[in-house]
This record gives sequence, structure tokens and C-alpha cells, in this order.
Amino acid sequence: MIKPLSITLAIAAAFPQVAVAQEELTRVVVTGSNIRTTQKEGASAVQVLTAKELAATGKVTISDILRTISANSGNSYNEQYTGSFSAGTSGLSLRGLAQRNTLILVNGKRVSSYATAQNLQEVFVDLNSLPMAAVQRIEVLKDGASSVYGSDAVAGVVNIILYKEFTGTEVSAQVGSSTEGTGQLERSFALQTGFGSLDDKGWSVVFSLDGQKRDKLQQSDVSWLRSSDFRGNPNGTLGWVPTNYYGTSDPTKLLGGVQGPLQIQNYGDITPGKSGSVLAYNAADYRTLIPGVERAHASLRGTLKLNENTEAYAEGLYGYSWAEQTFGAPLTVGSGLRAWNNSKQALDNINVLLPVGHPNNSTNAPQAFTATLFDLGARMKQDKVDFYRVLTGIKGSWNGWDYDASVARSGSKLKETVQNFVNRYEFEKVLAEGSYNFADQSKNSEAVRNRLRLSTLRPAEASLSVVDFNASKELLQLPAGALGFAFGGQWRQEEMDSNTSTAVLSGTELRPAINIIKGKRDVSAAFAEFNVPVLKDLTVNLAGRADHYNDFGSAFSPKASVRYQAAPWLLVRGTVSRGFRAPSLPEITNSTSVSYGSVIDKLDPITPTQPRGITNLTVANTELSPERSNNFNFGVVLAPSSNTSVGVDFYRIRTKGVIGTESADTILANEKNQPEKVVRDAQGRILTLYRQYANQGERLTTGIDLDLRHKLPKTSYGNVTLNAQLSRVFKFSQPLSTGAALTNGAGTNYFGSIPKWRGTTSATWELGQWTSNAAWNFVDGYDQTTRAGEHVKPVATVDLNVGYKISAATSVNLIVTNLFDRKPSWDSSFAFFDYTQADPRGRFASIKLNHKF
Repeated sequence: MIKPLSITLAIAAAFPQVAVAQEELTRVVVTGSNIRTTQKEGASAVQVLTAKELAATGKVTISDILRTISANSGNSYNEQYTGSFSAGTSGLSLRGLAQRNTLILVNGKRVSSYATAQNLQEVFVDLNSLPMAAVQRIEVLKDGASSVYGSDAVAGVVNIILYKEFTGTEVSAQVGSSTEGTGQLERSFALQTGFGSLDDKGWSVVFSLDGQKRDKLQQSDVSWLRSSDFRGNPNGTLGWVPTNYYGTSDPTKLLGGVQGPLQIQNYGDITPGKSGSVLAYNAADYRTLIPGVERAHASLRGTLKLNENTEAYAEGLYGYSWAEQTFGAPLTVGSGLRAWNNSKQALDNINVLLPVGHPNNSTNAPQAFTATLFDLGARMKQDKVDFYRVLTGIKGSWNGWDYDASVARSGSKLKETVQNFVNRYEFEKVLAEGSYNFADQSKNSEAVRNRLRLSTLRPAEASLSVVDFNASKELLQLPAGALGFAFGGQWRQEEMDSNTSTAVLSGTELRPAINIIKGKRDVSAAFAEFNVPVLKDLTVNLAGRADHYNDFGSAFSPKASVRYQAAPWLLVRGTVSRGFRAPSLPEITNSTSVSYGSVIDKLDPITPTQPRGITNLTVANTELSPERSNNFNFGVVLAPSSNTSVGVDFYRIRTKGVIGTESADTILANEKNQPEKVVRDAQGRILTLYRQYANQGERLTTGIDLDLRHKLPKTSYGNVTLNAQLSRVFKFSQPLSTGAALTNGAGTNYFGSIPKWRGTTSATWELGQWTSNAAWNFVDGYDQTTRAGEHVKPVATVDLNVGYKISAATSVNLIVTNLFDRKPSWDSSFAFFDYTQADPRGRFASIKLNHKF
């Protein structure tokens, strides 16, 4: 594999060295500041994705575009994370610092977080709820901006800017399918229309509508995954699940025989070192890789010019999302079966014993057993989400001041339904009366099956109310230029009410999953900013923000930045800032979570080399302090010609008091010292891990970003534009346990997969009626820390978008994702591949038709 740096240097070496052309620049506000300037490149690194660049990708969602940027190092999730309380969503994690540290704005203003938390504690904005058709450009600020925007901008800011004015109507339709025989289809459409003109008529209205429908992709649909036979890979085994046996520790004591999906398998193929035969099933039949989705988004914005200096505006956003997936195989009953006891706020153990006289018990004593209730059907889940934001404001100029004031209300509402879960009380009844046959489930009546089946509804809701004001002015003329000043304030109220089903609260549901979050907070802030021209080519920016949270206290975030135009072809820039992240509502308020994960437990008597399903009980901590960060950024931008720029930016983020829980691997490694955190059954198999949020220690992240852009001179062969954005992580260090020394996780999966290199390099070629774009996407490999000596290989894919302009108004595009059908790299900790870094669909081809009226 060619390293990205080699390609970067090759492109840079090819850039011609010619004089810089001067151009007239309009004063604009760039993400990361409240002061208008004419500087094309500011003191902070901002990646701008223009409408033309967005269209060139051929992607139909904001999520698909943003998740390919190089600064999205790791620890971000999209709908491939099907084992989530936030299934069907997609977030972004700049610098690998988790979704909760990346602020998502729409038109420079906040939107509501998703209705519930990702990974129990991550409050984040769901990119799948935002409209793609209305996007004019996206600005990605890659340094900390707590001093301007607040607590959740430690890693950076993504500002999604929608059209303020649009003339005419544009419609498009796209249909695509996997070429690899998975049967997965994807259909989408988009409409954008606009009326009026602020300059000519004094008003404008812009409306957009887009929609998407995509079929569900099961593991059994993918040829190289459907067998679950990974024995040809490092630490790979036959990924079948032993079940239906007497007792709790020896699956060779068969309960019944082949039935439903059960087959006889060699125990040693599943767990190396074991002997004998077991009944097992292929988990691929019950695993959704990508949910089936239906989505629709609408955006409406109106602007009215009240006079030459004043505009009133209003906008509404609405997003509907429905995601459907196979939650998992039918429930397995046996050791460790639990139900929730709400009065004790704990889990009750459910006895799983065949009573004397039961058709499956030929002994004279109650007998323990393990069995999967296949005849009840796979457990299914559907998530329906309604998102909205309504906003109105006024902006303009008065007495030399530029101002903007607005009020907004935003929310996200989730309804999650599940089917074929199991009723605890009916299970206890049929077990006691012997009316359910575990050994031969074909003998069970449909009436008994229906008694056991349980369907539930889980509601969750988040809301955000915001009042914003900011104003800026050139206070006076200094010898080197105008002294710019901005100030403002914000009040917002955040609320989250994530509940669980009544069946869980009543103790009715077996093996319940719980993510209860109930909290509300008020946040008030005041901020100020100065832009000081020290010399003609040297500008210093000073900013500060004071935030007050009614649930933990106050914090102040200062920032200083320097921009030095050392030569017409050389810009030097740097920023120093302090930031903080307030404890999230799930971390600090009334919050209880029961979740299910897996660990590789070398002490497990049945599957010591395979992931073992366990229960996590996690609780909030009202004594948490905020995370405090120190950010440093330094960069240079070289512009050897008007068509060429080379940017190199170094970043360093040190965070103290990082909030989290110890990993399962760490808890098991320290089990002798803290046995109360691990609960095992009588056979020694893990049942439960107990966790609580805490301020655990420091985290240090360092790296560089490279941004290369070059446009070749126009020739008879057309126009060619080259772009490359590459990121290199030097350090991603934090302690493996509270109080331990820092461990560098860059290039490993100690703290989630953090590849050292990530990047996208693209070339666009325009010739006559033809436009082509090829993008090379690279994700570096990393060391697998739970399996000594295993290295996950790098992956590089190529996307191609070829368009032809049929007429001045109509065009057609062929879009191929993963042109060369590269498979994700094997990662034994995920049983096949890391879904945060790769996509299992293989080559995917689409046709898009676009027409302008």
C-alpha cells in the first residue's frame, strides 16, 4: 500500500511556481468568528465544501459526505452501529474525540441533539435528520471553538449552510444497487425551488424537499460473510453460536437435535482446543449490517427586506426517519437471564430450570439448561424519528453595527418498537407447566408461542430552546487597519426525556435494555471578540466566552489567534485556546442504563477465545466536573500560484478530567483488585459489569492536517482540478484505567479504532459536456490490542462520478462507489470488520438524472 504522504508530496512537487493573482474579496463571516473580514484564509483552519464539490461526490446524504473527511479520525458511528440505543443515526467525531465534542450548526445556529444518547453518554446531532437538498456549502472548523460557540466545540465545528436565495427549480432522482448480488437497492430524490430576490423584490423564499429509501442489508446477503466461517483469518474461528444443551457450561450435552437453524458442528471449530459436537446456529442469519431506511427532509426559509439595512428571516426544518433492522437472534434462555426490578433499581435473576416432570427433563431433579427460542422468530426493531427546528430572527446594520438576533425551538422525538421479545411471566408459567418444548420446538402450539411473544414501545424526546444575539463593528482605524469588535449573548434550555417501555419497568421483558435519561438544564453565555491589525500583514484575534450551567457551575473559554501574511505566497497562522465540555445530561442527571455488549474473557469455561455476551449496568454521577481542554494549532498555507494552495496545520488538544467508564478489558484485567465490578455465575461465566461515570484523567491528541488544492491551466483537453485532504494522528493518549499512565492509542484500537492516516484525494475533469470526478479514500491500518500480534490492514477505495450534460437544463450521472470492490479489512474484535471505519456493501452503482427549470 502506498502511504498517503508519498502521494501528497508527489502532488505538491508538481505544482507550478508562479505569481499570485490578486482578486477582489467580499467581507464575510467565516465559521469560528463573529467578525466580518476579507481574508480568504483565516487564523483557523476551515475546510469549505462548496456546492460544486458536494455534487461531485455523488453522495445523497450529509452524513455520507462528512464521514469521509480526513479529520473524522474515529469514534463516530452511522447506521451500521445496529446494536445502539440510537439505531439508524449518524454522527461525526472530529479528531476521534467522540461525537459529543463536535458541534453541528445549521446556518451558524444550534439544532437539537438526537432524542437519546449514543453509547449511553454521547449527546449528539443526528446528521441523518438534516436536509441535503438545501445545502449550499459546508464549513468544517478544525480547531477548538468553545470561546465562540460553547462547551461542545472542543474538537471543532461543522457549519451546514443552506441556501438563502435560489432562482428557479431543480429536481433530481437517483437509483442504485449493489453489483455484488446482495439485492440491496437505494432510491432517492431531491427538489429545490426558490422565488423572489432580495435585491430586486425585497424578499425571497427557498424551499427544498428530499427523500431516500434503502433496503436492509443482512450479513447473510454478503457472499464473503454469510457462512460466518472466518478460520482463514488471524484469530478467526467458525462464528457459529452453541446453544440448546443441558447445564450451563458444557454445550456438548445436547438438548434435542437438529431443528430450525440448528446444525451439528465440531466444538473445536468454534472454540479452538475444545472437542466433541455441539448444536449451533449461524449468527449471520440474524445480523443486520445496514438497516433498511426511509427518510424525508424539508426546508423552508423566507427573508424579507424591511429597509436598506434590515432583514427579517424565518426558517423551518423537518426531518422524518424510519429505520428497520433485525435486532438479533431469538432470545436464548439460560444462566444469567434477568428482568428489571424498578423498585430496587436492579436486575432480578430468573431461574432457568426444567422442573421434574417436564417433557425435556428425564431426571428426578430440576435441571439447568440453555436454549434459544427459535420458533418465536428473530427479534425485530424499528425506529421512527421526527426532527424539527423553527427559527425566526432579524439582522442588519445600525449606526455602524452589524447585528443578528434570533429565537429558535428544535426537537427530536423517537418511537422505537420491537417485536418477538419474550414475556418474563409467561415464560415462567410455560416452564413450570411444561407446555413449551425446548428440545423439539415444532411441537409447540401457536397459542403458546403468542403467549411468550412480547412487543414494546420505547419513547424518547430531546428539545432545545435558544435565544441568540451578536453584534460587530469596526471600532476605530489603527495604523494597520480597522479594529474589529464583536460581542453577544446566548440563552438556551436543553432537555432530554429518554424513557423505556412499560414492559421493562414492570419487569415483564426478559433481558431488558434500558437507557433512562431525564434531565433539563439552562445555559447562559456572554462572549466578546477583538480583531486587531497589529501590522499591515499581521492580525491578532482575541476572544472569550463565559458560560453558566445551572447544574454544575461556570466556565470561561479564552482564545487567541494570529494570522501573518509573511509573503504574498505564504500565510502563517496559529491559535491557542482553552475549552471545556460540560457533563452531558446522561452523565450527570438521573440516568440508569442496562446495556449488552461482549468481551473476550480468557476465564470463560465455554468460549474463552470468542466474544461473550454480558450485561453492563451504568449509572450517572452528580459529582462530575467538566472536562477542561487546552488547544494549540499552528499552520502554514503556501500559495505558489492563484490556482494552487498547500496547507499544513498541526493540532494539539490536551483534556483533563475526561469523563467515561472503564473499558470491559480494563475491568477484567483488574478484577482481583475490584471484584465488586464483575458478577459471574456458578460456572464462572461473566453475567454483569458495574460501571459509573467518573472524571478519569487526561487525554492528549496531536496530529497534522494537509490540504492540497491545484487547478491545472485550461487546455483543449479540458479543466482538471486536484484536491487532497490528509490527516495524520501522532498521539491519541489516555490512561487505560483511572490513575494509570497515558497510553498512546494512535494506530491501535485501545480507545476505539484510531488509524494514524486518513484521507481523500480527488481529481475532477471537465471537458465539453462531460464532467468526471474520481476520489481515492484511504483508511490506515491499526493494531488489534486485544489480540497480540494482529494488525488490521489499511483499506483504500475509489469512487467515480461521470456526468454528461444532455442539454443546458438536463444532465445524467453514473456514480460508482468502491469501484474496485475492496472488502473491509479483517478485525477479530468485531468478528469480521470495524463498522466505524469500513462499509460492507462492496461496489455500488447508481444512475442520477437532474433537471433545471
